[in-house]
Amino acid sequence: MTKFIGTGVALITPFKADLSIDFEALERLVEHNINNGTEYLVISGTTGESVTVTAEEKKMLVEFISKVNNGRVPLVLGIGGNNTASIISEINNTDLSSIDAILSVSPYYSKPTQEGIYQHFKAIAEVSPKPIILYNVPGRTSSNVLPETTIRLANDFKNIIAVKEAGNNVHQYLELLRTKPDDFLVLSGDDDLALGVALAGGSGVISVIGQALPKEFSEMIRLGIAGKAKEAYKTHFDLMPITRLIFSENNPAGIKAVLEALNISESHVRLPLVEATDKLKNDIKSALKDLGKS
Repeated sequence: MTKFIGTGVALITPFKADLSIDFEALERLVEHNINNGTEYLVISGTTGESVTVTAEEKKMLVEFISKVNNGRVPLVLGIGGNNTASIISEINNTDLSSIDAILSVSPYYSKPTQEGIYQHFKAIAEVSPKPIILYNVPGRTSSNVLPETTIRLANDFKNIIAVKEAGNNVHQYLELLRTKPDDFLVLSGDDDLALGVALAGGSGVISVIGQALPKEFSEMIRLGIAGKAKEAYKTHFDLMPITRLIFSENNPAGIKAVLEALNISESHVRLPLVEATDKLKNDIKSALKDLGKS
């Protein structure tokens, strides 16, 4: 699935002051990414505040982004959770005609065993009409999808094509890369480790900071995939301060503060998240100035 090699970005859902969706800002964000090298867009992931976006709003987001995109880059839609039957129902009742793959997070809160995780994704794979990207993010789900479970799924189901690995665990990345099938994609979900993963044989990243700085970030990942470490690390080092800052309070408050500073969207988030503090906003502005972005 070469369309998912490179940089995908986990789009925010921009809100107005009244917390309704800001579709004008969303169009600016989509165009900003497509015009600056992002390879594909991810809709309704964690960064998109999927847990506080209603089912009707999610449908509106898919329709709007699909219209703006107009087939220019692949689209990935987040459909996941800890109720397997509910996920299957959503897949069966969602218009996926404009969607190229589904991103499905491992079950959170319930803390299933590895066999439970396997059976969960098996049930999803058996009904999904679209390729599936597994999403492992132990810091949010409180359970880790071990490499052997991911590789078991990759071997057993041809429509499970990739994993977005976001455990911030270098050893786990390397174990996945060592044991994966040849055509299975290992995608970084950790912006700070993405270049190292690409250089080690990974296929790219689903990024948060990439949507604010798509030209620089996507080129860095392309250099990494090509094995050009020296050139790629120059950009990596430049981006380290801003990447660290956006995760210092909560995601997506940090990236929304960056996008506000770039005049793309405002920084409003929905409860229980709160907006970035004034200190973080000022630190972000300073970091952007250092990058020549102000």
